[in-house]
Amino acid sequence: MALITFVEKAVDILWGTPLLVLVLGSGLIFTIGTGLFQFRHFGHFFKKTFGSLFDKKEHDVGSGHVSSYEAVATAIGGCVGVANIGGVATAIAIGGPGAVFWLWMAALFGMGLKCAEISLAVYYRSKDENGQPYGGPTYYIQKGLRELLPGNLKKIATVLAAIFGIGFSCNFFSGVQGYTIAEGFTSGFNIDIVVFGVIYSIVVWIIVWGGGKRVVEFAGKIVPIMIVFFIIGALGVVLAHASQIPSAIALIVDSAFNGTAAVGGFAGATFRMAIQNGVSRSVFSNEAGQGSSTMVHSQANVEHPVRQGLWGMFEVFIDTLVVCTIMSLAVIVTGVWNTGLEGATLSVAAFNTLYGHLGGKFASICILLFGITTQTGWFMYYDVLLRHALHGNIALKNKILNGFRVIYPLPSLLTIIYTTMYGLPAGAVWKVADFFCAVPTTLNIICVLLLSGTYFKLMKDYKARYMGIGKVDPNFKVFYEEDASTEIPAKE
Repeated sequence: MALITFVEKAVDILWGTPLLVLVLGSGLIFTIGTGLFQFRHFGHFFKKTFGSLFDKKEHDVGSGHVSSYEAVATAIGGCVGVANIGGVATAIAIGGPGAVFWLWMAALFGMGLKCAEISLAVYYRSKDENGQPYGGPTYYIQKGLRELLPGNLKKIATVLAAIFGIGFSCNFFSGVQGYTIAEGFTSGFNIDIVVFGVIYSIVVWIIVWGGGKRVVEFAGKIVPIMIVFFIIGALGVVLAHASQIPSAIALIVDSAFNGTAAVGGFAGATFRMAIQNGVSRSVFSNEAGQGSSTMVHSQANVEHPVRQGLWGMFEVFIDTLVVCTIMSLAVIVTGVWNTGLEGATLSVAAFNTLYGHLGGKFASICILLFGITTQTGWFMYYDVLLRHALHGNIALKNKILNGFRVIYPLPSLLTIIYTTMYGLPAGAVWKVADFFCAVPTTLNIICVLLLSGTYFKLMKDYKARYMGIGKVDPNFKVFYEEDASTEIPAKE
């Protein structure tokens, strides 16, 4: 179809060399600028994130209406999802095994980038008329860039914030989460995909109708279970082919720089295809640079912005360096990567090699759990964007937010119906997602880089206050507004 051809060509341009360099380069800048924090202080950030879940003394205090754990559970639910099962498989199917290497590189340096954007989101957040904090790219772009720009140019900050909000909101119309869930689940249980789509949409609607609080409560309960459940199953597939792991890793590294020759049902991939698919899947999976998860992290009850930023590092670590790596190895060591399959069906095929028909059902259940937490988690992101855009009119804001809850599942359902009618491949659906992701990601990373000075000051203060590195400045403001309840004017 002409439209799909256009999207594919546009993605090749949007996810071309400039954006790939921007994603990897910005991560490198924040990694070096913080003194290789995620590597040198791995023990500290892991203790203050995962370790704090088991230490009653490590509960955060501060201004927020969700706990740090609820925020990170929602964010992990939003990023550990269809991209880990369907997305990473598609990256390998199109870009070859070498895509996994670039996924790793983007994640290692993306840990620094995600810590920066979350820290800035918490630092620049504002409170609504009920005293509840909200933040994210639109907030730190508008507030932070206004400080940097002179005179009349300050208005540009508001324009850029609007461009990000509109561009990011276009992801809502891609329907990629719902489609990937339907594709994977129905392939395992032989259910009509449209019927499943209707039932699934109703379930999502029930969850989001309760608003953000119900979403974070749901994520807090389901996310730990689904991650452990998936890792055990996928790890079983990898360990069953343990002898193939060394050759799989060698293939990943070699293909990352030399491309992959056509073999079996695999059409072959160049170096450019490997790096493009690896980096784009990394961003879509762990959301480092995308700015999305900052919108839920900004609502956390936390005493220091960087304290919440550390959870961003943890997210990337779990999402990509653990979950995506295990899934990637499962696809490669089983040999299904060159069968010509794409998307969630490729991941299901990998599970089938060990568990037989039960493998397909297992993978399908994982896809369903991951998908629900992903789609409901993204509801929180769109909710924050709407709150920021409509903060000037409380009555209108409340009406639109309630209306949005009603229509939220519809794009996914329509995508399922459309792709079924026209027989579109999974790769085409992911290309649409890449198309909508590129512009806001580019804008967000550029703005985070422009605000890097603020982040480095926050990191310096954090190290001094909580790590004994350097001297504490008693006059340093940990938050942009100590009391931001009146920062954004509102009218009835």
